[in-house]
Amino acid sequence: MLIKVFGGAVQGVDATIITIEVNISRGCLFHLVGLPDSAVKESHERIKSAIKFNGYKFPTADVIVNMAPADIRKEGSAYDLPLAIALMAASDQLISEELDKYLIMGELSLDGSLQPIRGALPIAIKAREEKYKGLIVPKQNAREAAVVNNLTVYGVENLTEVVNFFNKKVELEPMVVNTRDEFFLQRDVFEYDFSDVKGQESVKRALEVSAAGGHNLIMVGPPGSGKSMMAKCLPSILPPLSLGESLETTKIHSVAGTLEQNTSLISNRPFRSPHHTISQVAMTGGGINPQPGEISLSHNGVLFLDELPEFTRSVLEVLRQPLEDRHISVSRIKYSIDYPASFMLIASMNPCPCGYYNHPTHACVCTPGQVQKYLNKISGPLLDRIDIQIEIVPVPFEKLSEQRPAEPSIEIRKRVIKAREIQDERYKDFPGVYCNAQMTSKLMHKYAQLNESSTKMLHNAMVRMNLSARAYDRILKVSRTIADLEAKENIEMCHIAEAISYRNLDRENWAG
Repeated sequence: MLIKVFGGAVQGVDATIITIEVNISRGCLFHLVGLPDSAVKESHERIKSAIKFNGYKFPTADVIVNMAPADIRKEGSAYDLPLAIALMAASDQLISEELDKYLIMGELSLDGSLQPIRGALPIAIKAREEKYKGLIVPKQNAREAAVVNNLTVYGVENLTEVVNFFNKKVELEPMVVNTRDEFFLQRDVFEYDFSDVKGQESVKRALEVSAAGGHNLIMVGPPGSGKSMMAKCLPSILPPLSLGESLETTKIHSVAGTLEQNTSLISNRPFRSPHHTISQVAMTGGGINPQPGEISLSHNGVLFLDELPEFTRSVLEVLRQPLEDRHISVSRIKYSIDYPASFMLIASMNPCPCGYYNHPTHACVCTPGQVQKYLNKISGPLLDRIDIQIEIVPVPFEKLSEQRPAEPSIEIRKRVIKAREIQDERYKDFPGVYCNAQMTSKLMHKYAQLNESSTKMLHNAMVRMNLSARAYDRILKVSRTIADLEAKENIEMCHIAEAISYRNLDRENWAG
């Protein structure tokens, strides 16, 4: 008897429909074809145990299972449930009338209970696109999949529930999630707030400008000056995620398996802080079983690289292309995948190996050669792609002991949102451009024009600091953001002056 059951395979951050065909005839062999990996081949033993444990009969005839299309590699254990259902339908233990109306995915335990899977959200989106009546997934993934409207999602706990559902013995309750209310309720909750940061007003201002224009930023300062703390506060002043951005971000984390169980949509912008021992593949994505890397997990959020010079050179250099293109193409012999990677890069570093170069009170023990060698670990092209370079000095005791609370994140966020609204209106006719950091040369020529005095000031700075053409673009973009924060239509000299002050590492006398 020939039976067809439908599942889904995740490729990149999207899903493809997989047709599982089972044919049973006289014999005693089990054949599984269609480019399955080891985890799928091992499903035979899990399925056999689960079927027998729940009182059903595993077919003892000649079983041929084909997973089509055969040229797509089937990976992981999420095909256990559709394979088990197809086997039982082919052996007349399950009514197969409505099997072709549902998409089924789930990993089986030996006792028939279901374990969560990766990529439930993109599979649900694909099921809606293909107009399936419903989606059956493990209960832990039901809230995640139920985000997709116009699709009935059933969360099940074990194999028996699914069998009884198709045999018309029970009615499953569809998962209903009030996505919009939950999303708006949780998106203003943050662990870190700028009200907890004493002093460092100039750095807070730089972070505000960075958030308002989507600019990359690097902080250079001695240990204990608050670099990591302020970086962790940055998501609290970024504009809130829209529903579209949240869905896109949740898809990536669903594929990577980093979503918490019983989660629907990600409410706050991601903040990723990988350790400096991270590999190149873990940063960019890919691998034997392709997964999104840290730059994609930071999509629509912040990628924070603490102690930047400690990262290997190859890891830092692979950031250059995604920072410009806002997506990354991972090409290997057997596959080629595109991952989104529109993130803000926030980095921090010490100014020298001992950490106290340019410190006002603590003497540095490094030689000029050691300082230069330390800074040379970061290439010029990568630094050019960082719009704002800010130097930090330790907070004096008087500031630390102040009882007066600092400005809270919610107040800074209001100014950032107003500046972003100006940019949304400005770039509404330019798809793919949402903030000043994404301006093209054509847009800069149109929206970042300078008057004569501002042009002269910028020219002098370019000559004196020996800045590159890319640094020139960065200064224009940052000055446009500063003007937006003040709701000014034109860029003025004060805006250019502040933008130039954010190129600290380009100063000729910095590090000798």
